[in-house]
Amino acid sequence: MHVSHVDAALDYEVEAPSHLVFNIEATRGGAQAVASEELVIEPAVQRQAFCDESSGNRFIRFDAPKGPLKIRYRAQVQRTHVVVPSNLEERPVNQVPNDIIPFLMSSRYCESDLMSRCAQQLFGDLPPGIGRVQAIADWIYDSITYEPGSSDSTTTAREVFVERAGVCRDFAHLGITFCRALNIPARLVVGYVSFEEPPQDFHAVFEAWLGGQWVLFDATRMAPVDRLVRVGTGRDAKDVAFCTFFGPVRMTGKMLTVHEVQDERLLVSSGPTPSGQLVGIEKPVPVAAALSLLQTAVEARAL
Repeated sequence: MHVSHVDAALDYEVEAPSHLVFNIEATRGGAQAVASEELVIEPAVQRQAFCDESSGNRFIRFDAPKGPLKIRYRAQVQRTHVVVPSNLEERPVNQVPNDIIPFLMSSRYCESDLMSRCAQQLFGDLPPGIGRVQAIADWIYDSITYEPGSSDSTTTAREVFVERAGVCRDFAHLGITFCRALNIPARLVVGYVSFEEPPQDFHAVFEAWLGGQWVLFDATRMAPVDRLVRVGTGRDAKDVAFCTFFGPVRMTGKMLTVHEVQDERLLVSSGPTPSGQLVGIEKPVPVAAALSLLQTAVEARAL
């Protein structure tokens, strides 16, 4: 078990009244539990929250008036380590469940139909299974340079393959594309994780459907995948943008920090101070007591 303390601050300038949709809150369920969280929007707005049941993605939408806009999201999220078997197999397409089929298809940023021959040449002779997907991730790490600024919001996996440079989103898109080209369902996962370089930002990895379960892979090797606090899951970046705005809006600042506490250590929040800030106290806590505290926090929030 480990707990991540997430603090995200996003600043915008709204140049005319606009509608905004944010996907920045940690998902609930599976190996991930949200112990506590707080979302503050300035100026105060009438907001609406909803969750996409198929992905678990949580959204906030609202109308923003002209002027500066500040978003602050803070959360403590517990991640339980999931043991991944080393012998997971690929499933024939005729055994892929209906709800997984969309993750076999080419999409906006993952042109698996155009990359099929390339994928077959690089990985077609490898034994099918989890080892082949790991080989895909290893090839991307060895062949693509991590270079901030080398791509933009329109860059596709095919372009990354040609240019041989990109950022985490591009590495994940290329992994998804190769998998789908080999008839392995794959999807994008974005969230928060702690890493030293480059400066903290949202992080993207990919998931492949193997042996009837989703398995995470990070071709950047920037952080262990089991530490990622999941925020968004989708076919590609089009489905998991952390902000979508309808109107003239400019981002003016972004600050993300993630502090991780593992094993018997739990980050205990004393709750909001009068200024609205959370005070974190890191101290040794026995595992049983840590689980009890987390359960109490979840129950208290549900009241």
